[in-house]
Amino acid sequence: MKRINLILCFVLVSEVIIAQDHIIRGVVHTLESIPLIGAEIIVKSTKQSFLTDTLGTFIIRCNSDDKLKVIARGFYDQNVKVTENTKLVAVNLKLKPGIKQQEYAIGYGYVSEKDKTSAVAGFKTNETTYSRYLNMYDLIRGQFAGVQITNGEIIIRGTNSINSSSAALIVVDGVVSDNEILNILSPIQIKSVSVLKDGSAAIYGARGSNGVIIIETLKGGDEIK
Repeated sequence: MKRINLILCFVLVSEVIIAQDHIIRGVVHTLESIPLIGAEIIVKSTKQSFLTDTLGTFIIRCNSDDKLKVIARGFYDQNVKVTENTKLVAVNLKLKPGIKQQEYAIGYGYVSEKDKTSAVAGFKTNETTYSRYLNMYDLIRGQFAGVQITNGEIIIRGTNSINSSSAALIVVDGVVSDNEILNILSPIQIKSVSVLKDGSAAIYGARGSNGVIIIETLKGGDEIK
């Protein structure tokens, strides 16, 4: 009987280990581009928690149909639904209203020293609405100073070469997409748009070398129950 119980325990443990085989890489930021340090990511299936590093990035292991909860004091929590196709996640946390919340965001070290000045200024005007924009190109141009649009391509880091593309990588709801998606999406469908570059874009490897445009669309049913 003991032997049978041991075998059953081994099988159950093995199944749990096998289930936790989905690796997710991600980045957490605020104000569309400022990395959040020490933001907590909780995996629903295991209740394990992880913290973002100094670039706001993280790597976790979870189920292929899991849910993640991202928490940072002073910010609204955000839930992320994971599917078997999800490999990369970008989360833009919104600051809760009030001076106290701003003090939490700065005082708890979520924002690095070099980003504090721009963060404080940004927190004062962080309510974003995209409905006033005519299309996605108009939205991106209006939201991000210095980002250029050339021949339908988004240029974040300037022109690197006359022979190779300088276009930013476009990721919609965790899926790498081509530029045509920008002609299909409407600003009223958009929950958030973020620009990643330098260290934050490194999670996308060589494909992110020209920067990354992260687009999250509005959808329901993403809360952790």
